[in-house]
Amino acid sequence: MHDRNITQRKNMSTIKIGWIGLGKMGVPMAENLIKSGLPVSVYNRNKAKEEELLAKGAQTAPSPAALIEQSDVVIVMVSDDRAIHAVFLGEDGLLSAKTSGKTIINMSTVSSAISREMSILCSNQNNHYLDAPVSGSVKQAESAQLVIMVGGEENVYENVKEILEKLGKLTLLVGGAGAGNAAKLAVNSMIGFYTQGLSEAILFAKKNDIKIDDFLTIINNGALANVYTKTKGDAILNNNFEPAFYLKHIYKDLGLARDQGLDTPLGEAAYESFRQAEKTLGDEDLIAIIKHLDSSK
Repeated sequence: MHDRNITQRKNMSTIKIGWIGLGKMGVPMAENLIKSGLPVSVYNRNKAKEEELLAKGAQTAPSPAALIEQSDVVIVMVSDDRAIHAVFLGEDGLLSAKTSGKTIINMSTVSSAISREMSILCSNQNNHYLDAPVSGSVKQAESAQLVIMVGGEENVYENVKEILEKLGKLTLLVGGAGAGNAAKLAVNSMIGFYTQGLSEAILFAKKNDIKIDDFLTIINNGALANVYTKTKGDAILNNNFEPAFYLKHIYKDLGLARDQGLDTPLGEAAYESFRQAEKTLGDEDLIAIIKHLDSSK
């Protein structure tokens, strides 16, 4: 009898990787797999975004269905639940190929509910599913220093762990299907709280005639010093709101966390603040919340 919980180990260099989603994170992550010597094929709705990776040795596929047919492991890195539905259940989606024995790793920041749904649908075809969202931004993606939190079956995780280790400095199995997504939403909730808090503290200091660069120097040399404050503080000082993490995406993530039970005072305040800011600042970096807070006094 076929045991859907067991995947055959292969020589890592011969595992064929399929990659779906070539946004700001997807491109450098897929490139790291290519650099490691793995055969990678890509699919992206905007075919122009494939060109950079094709020039570096990737192959292409005309649809998710075609991609999974030629791959052992398919990694998905798209923006939201709606995109996941399209990738998996669209006319030429992954599951329309009716393959079996494949492993699909969903690295998108989406709801736990959709991961549990996709896990069941994959299992029904004797495929394997992991949710494996990441903590880190473009710089960490480029340098393979992401933190990867995984939900799914342990033996499936162990069989692809070496692939994930080529993308991050830490991979950790945190529970069953959907657990990785829950962990990521908790992380991103904290990012939302901290970004809002940092912005409010800077505006309070400014209101009391403290120079922003002086205030940030104090923070960056004290117990609260961290890379995030340094990076976002520099962005504020340089008036640079080019998105490393879109404000519209943190709003989306806070909404997902809210749907999954985030009902605390900070959770409600941050959600409402980013909801208002997203209307005009959604395509800027999330630290642009400081502009919204400054203008809404």
